[in-house]
Amino acid sequence: MQHFGDLDPATEEQLHLNNFEGKFDVKEFVGSISERLITQSKASSGPFDPKPFIRTFEAVVDKLISVRKDVQAKTEQMEKSVRVAEREYSKKMADLNRGFEAVGSSFSTMESKMNEVGRTAVRIGEQLESIHVERQRAQAAHDLIDYYNQFSRGDTSRLDALKKEGREGRSQVAVILRRLTTVAREVDLPSADKTRENIDKYCEKFEKDMIYLFDRCYRKGDPKLMHHCAQTLLDFNGGASCVQIYVNQHDFFMNKVRDTANHSEDLLWNTVSKPDESPPKTESGLAELFGEIRATVAQESQIVQAVFPNPPFVMQVFLQRVFAQSIQQYMEQLLTKGSSLSDLAYLRILQLVHNQTSNLVEDLKAHELPSMTPSKSSLEISEFRRVLSGAMTVSGTSTTSVVSAMLENAMAELFVPYIEGQKYLDRESKSLGELYAGLLAIFARYHMRMQKVKSSMFDRMVDRLGAAAANTTTSGGSSTSAQAAALIMRYGGISSDRIQEKSLEDTVREEDGLLSIDVAEKMLKWHAEAVGRCVELTSQNDVPKNTFILLRVLAEAIGAAYLETAIESAIARLEVADPKLEPSLQPLEVLRSVDLICHLWQQYTNMALFPLAASSVTVRRTVSRIEGAANTLIQRIADAIITWLSLQLSKQKKNDFKPRNDDLSFARVNTEPCVVCCDILEKVRDAAIQSISGKNRETFLTEIGVSFHSLLLDHLRRYPVSATGGLMLAKDLKSYQDIVASFNIPALHERFEFIRQLGNVFLVRPEILRSYITENYLGRIDSALLKPYLAQRSDWGQFETRFNENVDVEDVATDIASRGPKDRFKMAKLGTMVKDLEGLKLGDGISMSIPSGFTGSFSIGGRGLNNNGT
Repeated sequence: MQHFGDLDPATEEQLHLNNFEGKFDVKEFVGSISERLITQSKASSGPFDPKPFIRTFEAVVDKLISVRKDVQAKTEQMEKSVRVAEREYSKKMADLNRGFEAVGSSFSTMESKMNEVGRTAVRIGEQLESIHVERQRAQAAHDLIDYYNQFSRGDTSRLDALKKEGREGRSQVAVILRRLTTVAREVDLPSADKTRENIDKYCEKFEKDMIYLFDRCYRKGDPKLMHHCAQTLLDFNGGASCVQIYVNQHDFFMNKVRDTANHSEDLLWNTVSKPDESPPKTESGLAELFGEIRATVAQESQIVQAVFPNPPFVMQVFLQRVFAQSIQQYMEQLLTKGSSLSDLAYLRILQLVHNQTSNLVEDLKAHELPSMTPSKSSLEISEFRRVLSGAMTVSGTSTTSVVSAMLENAMAELFVPYIEGQKYLDRESKSLGELYAGLLAIFARYHMRMQKVKSSMFDRMVDRLGAAAANTTTSGGSSTSAQAAALIMRYGGISSDRIQEKSLEDTVREEDGLLSIDVAEKMLKWHAEAVGRCVELTSQNDVPKNTFILLRVLAEAIGAAYLETAIESAIARLEVADPKLEPSLQPLEVLRSVDLICHLWQQYTNMALFPLAASSVTVRRTVSRIEGAANTLIQRIADAIITWLSLQLSKQKKNDFKPRNDDLSFARVNTEPCVVCCDILEKVRDAAIQSISGKNRETFLTEIGVSFHSLLLDHLRRYPVSATGGLMLAKDLKSYQDIVASFNIPALHERFEFIRQLGNVFLVRPEILRSYITENYLGRIDSALLKPYLAQRSDWGQFETRFNENVDVEDVATDIASRGPKDRFKMAKLGTMVKDLEGLKLGDGISMSIPSGFTGSFSIGGRGLNNNGT
């Protein structure tokens, strides 16, 4: 590299090529070159001299140009070297590719030759295997023929010698004898029968010897030799004989006769028939038995795996014996004892056994055993299964669930005799009927007394129950409702010839005939227990149908035999009551109880039954009948109240509103009929608030108010009223208005305000009477219709002519013509006219509505149960 004398060594060092490799910063490079020049310039005291800078940078530039030329020369030389190397590399890669292709071709050729050699070896192996199999068959056939000939001559020395060789010899003898037995059945020679007989005798002796050896080992507790015997017998004839010996001689089945008398539980058997007591959850004898079964199976599962070559099927035989002997026998004893007590006891014991057995089955499934004979041929296994199939049913072919499937089938077969067909459901229905009949016996006897009072009512109940009970004999099978009806008649002391009447009257009390929420809750509780039992014991497919049948039993009992009977008895009492006596409001208590019980029934049905079964037509019909009976009862109550009010108003004295002694008149607050009427109306209000709810109460009180309003309209036309008597009348009408206002029925407020204003016509002075009757509510009434009331004024004769002359006929006609159709009245009675005010906005805009009666108006839906019963 050329040396520049005008550059200092430090600058020249920075211009070497290696300084430009890697990270290079132009600013730092320029700064390092200028650093010394800047220092010298600052040290000089004269003005700035740029020449040193110019000379230095010119020299640096020249040096950099020289360096660049050197770099370009080196770059060109290296590029030439790279191109030469690339050509050499490409040539070498081409040579290598050709070499690899040649090697791959060689390997392919070698692989083809090896495959051809392999196929040839496979064919040779197959041929050798076939030859070997044929040789074995030939050898086996030769041996069988030899053994057969020996048996034909009565010579068994060879087999005896083989049998004495120990375990392996006995196993070979078992296989040979099995094959000889098959051959003997196929040979048809003159001496074949004798030979077959000799073979059978030897086979029998061999089997007895092996069974004896197995039994001796079993008693000694030698599992290894037991396993040898079981395997040998499996090879011989399937091994069923040793399995039966093992199971039959098991200690669990020896001297295990259990009796419920040995496990008597006074508490259980004393309470199992009581429906109010909870169903039993366990029985000591059954719990002890199942505990022994669990412990025995846990132990036997280990022994069976160690002894038998196919343990799952051996365990099946053992468990089937357990179910068929131990469990079934004790279960029959329990059910027999329960059946001797009552149907409820029988059903509860059946459920208890089913529940405990289900738990046992789930526990026993944990002892599922795997197959231990993978080395045996399928022929031997199938033969073993075939032999065992004579003693049991094998479900499925997979050994992973043999015991579980068997347990499910065994449990199903255990309960089939008790729940198949309609056996269980008939007994459940009969039990419910007996319970309901016993619960309602006193109730039914009480209401039977009403037969004397109102025979037609109780005749309908007895006839309905009798017709339902008759279905038990006329139909092929008794219906559940028929059973319930027959039982209620029997327990209630009801017979077709109506006997026992005198004794019944002496044994019942008044409270025995009242509806009770506690009784209804008991009926629902018992029914819920029966439904729960039905769900547990019957198949899922039959649950909706069976639940519906049990629902019919409940509907017949709680609907027809309980609620409808109470309603009809209340109606009968009202129909025969003396109208001259104050009507009893006790039937409203019946309606309250009916409403509450139906609400309770509806809640139970929605929550417990409808998820299991669809909506029932029977329930809807029952509820519809109950609503119809309730409508009739409430109408009878209203009629009795109105009749009583009418009777009290008729006792109004002629001079009550035209007194002679003013001091005596003012001493009384109200007239006697008013006091009595207000008293009964207050009782009606209180009873309605306590016993009726929602729209039913509003409708009932509206009916009472409207009817009483009509009575008052007619009442005011019958009695003359003086000026002093008008004050008495105003106090009576105010009392009526106040007591009706306490009903809190808006539709009645305007009616009795109208009555009050109508009563004021007897207080208004004659000169302003005409003006008064044209205002407020009276202004909506045709003046001609008010004249019968005005005529009762004691001074009416004095100003009647003047009153009539003051009427401008043209103005009246024009006024009537200008009114709407609801303001024009052409009726003879004011009461009829007031009915046309229905829907007309009066005063503050409240409509006057008049109920048309209670037919179809009383609805249990006031508490959530509609006419559909849903």
